[in-house]
Amino acid sequence: MLLTIDVGNTNTVLGIFDEDEILQSWRVKTDTRDTADELWIKYRSLVEDYEIDGISLCSTVPAVLRELRTMLARHYSNTPSTILEPGIKTGVPLLVDNPKEIGSDRIANTLAAHTLFGDGGAVIVVDFGTSTNLDVVSVKGEFLGGALAPGIEISVDALASRAAQLRKVELVKPRSPIGKNTVEALQSGTIYGFAGQVDGLVRRISAELAESSNGKISVVATGGLASLVIGECETVDFHQPDLTLIGLRLVHERNH
Repeated sequence: MLLTIDVGNTNTVLGIFDEDEILQSWRVKTDTRDTADELWIKYRSLVEDYEIDGISLCSTVPAVLRELRTMLARHYSNTPSTILEPGIKTGVPLLVDNPKEIGSDRIANTLAAHTLFGDGGAVIVVDFGTSTNLDVVSVKGEFLGGALAPGIEISVDALASRAAQLRKVELVKPRSPIGKNTVEALQSGTIYGFAGQVDGLVRRISAELAESSNGKISVVATGGLASLVIGECETVDFHQPDLTLIGLRLVHERNH
């Protein structure tokens, strides 16, 4: 079984693969104070029913990545492992000004999106996480760049902390886009506002891709907060919550 670990700024997602089938996945909070031994105890309690014969991981949090290296050396020294970082074979050309700036999770998403949804066309990945990332994948599977925007929860938290009469609300679809009270008005602005933001960015990006994409562009949503918004998005074609984990599996296969 392959254990995949995607460490994000807010949450860490783990998944177990049996060849190309994902059997189980978990989402836990990311704590930058966790030591290597604490990470091992936390992860082991989730995967103890599976025989782990490989590990593939990526992290956008340097402090956690350091402890993960120690965890692998201390507790999984005999297990083939892959850390998605510079020097690892991914097959994803990074056609940007500074490839070192690109988060490893975005590279994993690019590889998985091209493999699953490319099919002779370009792909736009919309990752709803701590930030909302739109990553653009060419017909050839190249990472072309994209757009970054504040994430849903960050925006809601900032609004509640800076406006005296506003507060955090449950993020669900309101009765109407025209909120009849403060809670519904906040829900409308958040749900429909972020859907409109994504649709607007996707349309602008698609217009630039039109000539080079053979007329075919697929839009796939992923990330922990995707389910809040994609029902109101007009441009999203697919929802693949395990996209990053699938990318980690593919990277591991290329390196082992």
